[in-house]
Amino acid sequence: MAGRGKARPVSLALQGGGSHGAFTWGVLDAIAEDGRLDPRAITATSAGAMNAAVFVHGRREGGVDGARQALEDFWKAVSRAGAAFRPRAPGFSMARMFPLLDAWSRLTSPYDLNPFGYDPLRDILRAQIDFSRLHECEETRLFVTATQVSTGRPRVFAGEEVTEEAVLASACLPFIRQAVEIDGEAYWDGGFTGNPALWPLFYADTPPDVVIVHINPIRREGVPKSAEDIMNRVNEITFNASLMSELRAVAFAKRLIEQDMLKEDQKSRLRNINLHSIKADAALKDFPASTKYDTSWRFMITLRDAGRKAAKTWLERCSKHVGKRSSIDVHADFLS
Repeated sequence: MAGRGKARPVSLALQGGGSHGAFTWGVLDAIAEDGRLDPRAITATSAGAMNAAVFVHGRREGGVDGARQALEDFWKAVSRAGAAFRPRAPGFSMARMFPLLDAWSRLTSPYDLNPFGYDPLRDILRAQIDFSRLHECEETRLFVTATQVSTGRPRVFAGEEVTEEAVLASACLPFIRQAVEIDGEAYWDGGFTGNPALWPLFYADTPPDVVIVHINPIRREGVPKSAEDIMNRVNEITFNASLMSELRAVAFAKRLIEQDMLKEDQKSRLRNINLHSIKADAALKDFPASTKYDTSWRFMITLRDAGRKAAKTWLERCSKHVGKRSSIDVHADFLS
């Protein structure tokens, strides 16, 4: 990290969102390059879990510079793997094909179309990450969320539970991939129940400053009219719902703490969390849902650069508050 004095410890909370996770790559890259903050814990889901696992493994192997290189290598591998699925016919694009593919995915099952459960993401993770080495990383703790199919509840994997299967489960969209089985239980994408889950950071010994990296826009002006735009907004609302619920709980707990309304035996059980937010709303507002499946390198770089820009702006404006207070008003920014 760049020399700016002692880095201040933070926890990161990374959302999922398909290829839009390249925005988070840019955020992580800028934070690592800047040096003012030290990510000591990461809770993440889906594409966020991929970014987090790659970052932690890269940090274990080569420090923050190793983490930055690992992220670039990972997204290059994603782009190469996706080349086989990109349309090549003249006049066709992912934007034009997406409504057909989306409709088709809801009429068919991955168990019928892909009976052997082939998943290119598995090959990428296997080539990029040695999970036994990842578990040895002492600098950054990792929490990965998936949704247990039988109960509909979140399952947070931590420590040595963070395996190849756990990360794949966290990114398992049920219309596209077969459920991932771990210890006899089937799991789907963690975005349904925790995108990302904040509560693991409240009970573990992690930095009380939590920086949330948003991929799915909280607010989107206007009423969607096309089938694609309607489905996109439904998905954004669905995959933000669990986070919004947790933010309400955090806001309530902070009010109790700050107004000294807790009983003595309750004070030791609740931490006063400082919340911070880096949003992709402005950067992604003009990109339709179809671009979540766009793995072209040009698009990856566009999102990475947008993430770097958003992170740098936030670092200049808000990093001074880390360790002192929240840099957002939860009610004003998310709940009003």
